[in-house]
Amino acid sequence: MHEPSGKGHSRVTFAPIGHILTGLRQSEQEAYQFILEFIDQGNAMELDKLKFLRAVETLSDAVRYQADANINKYFPKVILAKKIEAIILEEPTENLTSNVCQQAMLCIVALSQVNPQFYLPQKLDLVSAAITSVFPLPLITPSPDRKESASLYLQTIQAFDEMLQALVMEHMEPSMFILQNILEIILPWLTQAEKVHEQTRALGAMARMLRFLCNFPELSHMAEFTVSGKLVGTLGLYCIHHQAEVSSGAAETLHYLFKVLVLQRSLKQKTETILKNLQKNFRGDWSANIQNLTMFFRSYLTPNERADMILVLLEAMTKDNPHGVDAASKVLRTVMKYSMPEIGKVPVIIQFIYQNLNRITNNVARGIVKKVLHLLAQNYTDQVILTLVEIEDHIPRGICKPWEILSSFPKGYEMILEYLLQNLTTYQQPSSQEPDQRAKISLRIATRAIHELLLEPDRRLEVQTIFPSMFMALLYQMSFLVVEGGAQAMQDEQQSGEWVDLVSTTLETMKSLMRSSGYGELVSYIQKLEGWELLIIPERHYEGVTVLARVMVLKNCWHSRPIFSLIIRILQQLNCTNHITSIVLLIELVRCPSLAAMMDDVATQVLGNWFQCEEPATVKLLLQVVEIFAKHGTMARQIRILQPHVFKCCYSLDSDLVMETFLLLHRLLEHLSWQNAPSFLTQLAFTLGSFFEEESESLRVMAFEIYGALLAKVKRRILVFPLRHQVLNLIVLLVLHLLDENSHVAQICRLALCHTATILGWARLKVTFAERDTWSILRALLEQEASKALWFLRQSLALFNNPQTPIRQAAVWFSGQVIQILSEEETSDIDDVYSALRQKQRDPEPTVSCLATQIFYILEVKERRLSASPALCFCHRRS
Repeated sequence: MHEPSGKGHSRVTFAPIGHILTGLRQSEQEAYQFILEFIDQGNAMELDKLKFLRAVETLSDAVRYQADANINKYFPKVILAKKIEAIILEEPTENLTSNVCQQAMLCIVALSQVNPQFYLPQKLDLVSAAITSVFPLPLITPSPDRKESASLYLQTIQAFDEMLQALVMEHMEPSMFILQNILEIILPWLTQAEKVHEQTRALGAMARMLRFLCNFPELSHMAEFTVSGKLVGTLGLYCIHHQAEVSSGAAETLHYLFKVLVLQRSLKQKTETILKNLQKNFRGDWSANIQNLTMFFRSYLTPNERADMILVLLEAMTKDNPHGVDAASKVLRTVMKYSMPEIGKVPVIIQFIYQNLNRITNNVARGIVKKVLHLLAQNYTDQVILTLVEIEDHIPRGICKPWEILSSFPKGYEMILEYLLQNLTTYQQPSSQEPDQRAKISLRIATRAIHELLLEPDRRLEVQTIFPSMFMALLYQMSFLVVEGGAQAMQDEQQSGEWVDLVSTTLETMKSLMRSSGYGELVSYIQKLEGWELLIIPERHYEGVTVLARVMVLKNCWHSRPIFSLIIRILQQLNCTNHITSIVLLIELVRCPSLAAMMDDVATQVLGNWFQCEEPATVKLLLQVVEIFAKHGTMARQIRILQPHVFKCCYSLDSDLVMETFLLLHRLLEHLSWQNAPSFLTQLAFTLGSFFEEESESLRVMAFEIYGALLAKVKRRILVFPLRHQVLNLIVLLVLHLLDENSHVAQICRLALCHTATILGWARLKVTFAERDTWSILRALLEQEASKALWFLRQSLALFNNPQTPIRQAAVWFSGQVIQILSEEETSDIDDVYSALRQKQRDPEPTVSCLATQIFYILEVKERRLSASPALCFCHRRS
């Protein structure tokens, strides 16, 4: 049996072996016996080595025909393999004088045919040993005087190929996984060797292995054969090698690699045609090879293999070999000439470019590399942006500016900014949006990437093109972070520090955007007005927005107009989450006459639609817009469109909003005239009537003030129906409110009565309105306008329930006066007045109830005097 010795090598001890050798012939038993004797020998002679190798081969042949075919029954296969490996490594590489190496490799072939199978590490160790012994051998050129040496070398190479073919097999068929490991051992002899004959031997070994594989219709572990991209790239480069032997060997190897890929990866009905075309170009020139390279790059390599190929070509560009750089440039430019197929390992490619770009000194090569990066940025923007951010975080500045190349392509630069802008706007969409429609990169990274790109110089034209959309997106983001969604943003980022960093980054990005667009003066002026500081204070954020817009108008920012148009388009979506920021910005922009002129009917109706949201904060802002329209004096049409929405606010359930609306109406009177807003002012007169008896004292007083101011603007020539009707309809109310407990209201009413008399042409009554008391005015009014007695009665009836006793008392008294002068025909239609008087007999205030009772007695006496029909009998009314 075999035991490990303490000296680091194996030692064999013997046990009774008679039963083990049973069934072996005499020669096989002798071979086994020699193996036992030789295995622990140190420096063996060449003849002993050959005898040992033949003995192992003999024993292997004997075991192969046995039922279990397991050589471990006689001797551990792993130890035999280790001994053979040592024998191979002991052979000199200066020259080839014996067939020991050849015999050792044939011995490995014999061992590979018996169980147990070689483990993968054992196979790779044997391959490495054989390559180390064969490839460095000096170049042997066939000649009459070196005929034997050449023959021995060829036999050794043949044995080497047989060994590789045997080792690549697994369960009676080739394994592509094993092949990949073998190729990774051979490949450095092509790429790193300095001698041409070593490179050609490496190419020859790979070519013969690949040609061997072409005999098998299906190969196991094909999915694990991921070295194709690296091989195609490397062989493609060496097809343009300045040494004919190398370029020819590379072309042949590439041909068989293509053939393997076609057999394994193409559709069966197309395989034959593709193989025929490949065979035609087997010894073709570079143009044929490059066409095949392009086809296989696009059709037969996986995305990761394409990436490997690109990396091989990029690495070649970093070398000091001008010929290799030129070859790599040609190949890379050709395969990337058309639309880009799917590429894997994009972050790896990006990192390689930025770590090695400074090493590429050839201008043509640098241009091609930049083009590759540009294409990747177009097709894999997310991955490129994420990788650039990571590079910037981990690579010291000065090695390479991560964003410099992206900005060197104007169209690509603009495209990436557009893409990042879409990311920002995606996060600003309503929360009902599907999750899979959200941006792939985070808000923080997108903002940071925009900031870095904006810092690149000489891109003003591209930045100006995207300025309106980018400015609004960043402003909306700032509002979201600071006011509307700050808490949610902190929750999403998990750490408040990151949230603060995002706010800061957004602010700096806005500044960079303005500077890059040529608005550096605006940035400084906003800073002077503390606008930037206000933007990041939640309680004063919208003040900061106001400062931004005000400065843009003040400094005649060219982009104010497209920003204005963009705001209107955004506000067309009634689910817009940034409407407050939009309207705050709009308020300042429309202060500019030229921008206000852009408010056509459609834009005005968009604002009108936002009144329907009934959100007090939003509606108050919209009311400010209406006031600005009025101040311009030329926007009567826009005011008329918004008129229904403004008056609807007077009836809001929010008392603050109602008060804000009345304050606006009061201010509007200063700017509106009957010539440009007759409809608005007329509707205002009718609207105020229902607020003279309002419970809110401040609102009631405001209603009187507005009505007084309105009458002051009325001229007799414009007093037409229906305004005249409303003026007359409120005259009794004004007279009775001369008794108002609020002296300010009483004073307003007296002035209003004077204005009423003026516009109605009541010269005599005007003096009475100005000087006399309420009772005298009522008598004079009834005396002069007796034809309107029934109308006056209805007006006084409306004040029967006024909370102020003097006004109720005057209303009841005046009703009695009016009833006394009515004709019988008019009296027949005032049952509701009598009903109201009966109710006033129960008024909690004695003066009012007594007065109502007295009026009934007076009317009863009057009716007794009349020879009226029974239907008009007062007793009947009283019952």
